[in-house]
Amino acid sequence: MADEQAAAQDQAAQQQFVTQRIYTKDISFESPMTPNVFRQEWKPAVNVDLNTKSSRFDEEGNHEVVLTLTITAKLEEQTAFLVEVQQAGIFFVAGFEGDGLRQLLATVAPTILFPYAREAIDNLVVKGGFPPLMIAPVNFDALFRQAVQQQAGEGAEAPPEGATH
Repeated sequence: MADEQAAAQDQAAQQQFVTQRIYTKDISFESPMTPNVFRQEWKPAVNVDLNTKSSRFDEEGNHEVVLTLTITAKLEEQTAFLVEVQQAGIFFVAGFEGDGLRQLLATVAPTILFPYAREAIDNLVVKGGFPPLMIAPVNFDALFRQAVQQQAGEGAEAPPEGATH
């Protein structure tokens, strides 16, 4: 029993996940209907598209994770605004491999990046002359589980490292 606890503590001590850097990789704001959009009643249909991808950055255990949020606000069939933010980070990971590494990069890293992306989007929307846009929090663990279940249902293997989630 004591040996098992010592081994578990040893493994936990060797596992590391450290945020090295957070940065904006790409940012875009378009408002094709301005200034006429400001004459209309503001009841948009807002669509949020979310995507993550990860890739090994170097041989020292650093990985780049990119969270892409694309928001489209439409009034009837016309686009009031389109905003896209690619929020990225470099994360040092040690002691995790295979499915554990994939899950870490698909859940923990995007959870860290999301508030930065949400703030950037809100700032762009407000600077574009529109009301603040508060994007609801995202449960990346649930999205990851859903993707794994969907792939299992299709008979596919787990997504390779760097795959889109």
